[in-house]
Amino acid sequence: MEKWRQLVDRMSKPFYELHGMRDLALIGVACGWGARDPGCEDGPQAVFASGPVTCLTHDGQNMPAYEMVRAPLPPTGAAVFAAVVEINHRLADKVGAAVRAGHFPVVIGGDHSCAVGTWSGVRAARPADASLGLLWVDAHMDSHVPATSPSGALHGMPLACLLGEGHDELVHLAGAAPKLQPEHVCLFGVRSYEPGEAALLQRLGVKVIFMEAIARHGFAAMWREALAHVARAGAYGITIDLDAVDPRDAPGVGTPSSGGIGGDELVHALTDLHHDPHLLALEIAEYNPHHDRDSVTLRLLRRMLCAVGVGKEHDEPHDRARREILRP
Repeated sequence: MEKWRQLVDRMSKPFYELHGMRDLALIGVACGWGARDPGCEDGPQAVFASGPVTCLTHDGQNMPAYEMVRAPLPPTGAAVFAAVVEINHRLADKVGAAVRAGHFPVVIGGDHSCAVGTWSGVRAARPADASLGLLWVDAHMDSHVPATSPSGALHGMPLACLLGEGHDELVHLAGAAPKLQPEHVCLFGVRSYEPGEAALLQRLGVKVIFMEAIARHGFAAMWREALAHVARAGAYGITIDLDAVDPRDAPGVGTPSSGGIGGDELVHALTDLHHDPHLLALEIAEYNPHHDRDSVTLRLLRRMLCAVGVGKEHDEPHDRARREILRP
């Protein structure tokens, strides 16, 4: 009889409680000042205004909290750098608090300079002796330092900062540097970069999977290789710059580069990951609604969010939701 009571009690619990699912914490970063085209500042608000992403809930009603990080006033001139630093500080605090609470932060940028805050926050929430892996999905390397950057744009520097190179205020943001060890980082989908940043990554020994290799060996094989590399750290995160996706599937970005990853491939890949307890956070950056066409990029971004939220659950309501998000 006792075993029967335990079985009834177990069957009465929600699916997500039985399988250890984490609550999502959605955090928007209304900052485009790290980019030459600041339009991605409006990306998070466009996602929020497009309606609730109901497949992120377990009952279709209780939506995850959506917080927006922004500066109190639009900065100008020399104040831009200070504003980017301040926003990253605020973001690091929110992300770190979410990880400590056992939640799964999903950060929606904003330009990719927000990666400094996101992963500094995750790093600060980890034990001091614990490692952190990071899969950096991007058409670009984002690994300039001020001396090598042709434009000086901060969204071209965040990975270098996380590796301990670049502006001190960003390198040491929310904790000691470096936030990441080179052997625990993998870039994926790279196809546009400058010699200076490539030289830095080569000197540090960071793994780079170029788009050429993905085209030659197939997305699935290279994705598995990239995940295996960063997962060796024990815990890891994923940051996605939407310009990694082919512009035909994601035109709404500030710096498009032809010949990228298929949007459907990325959505399918993300469905397998939310229930991995070693995946600590996800970041999706550089959505620029001012360059979008017929909301193509917005719909892709929402499908990516659903893929992370729904994952591989097999109860009937979530099966229906999963079929919906995987359909282009």
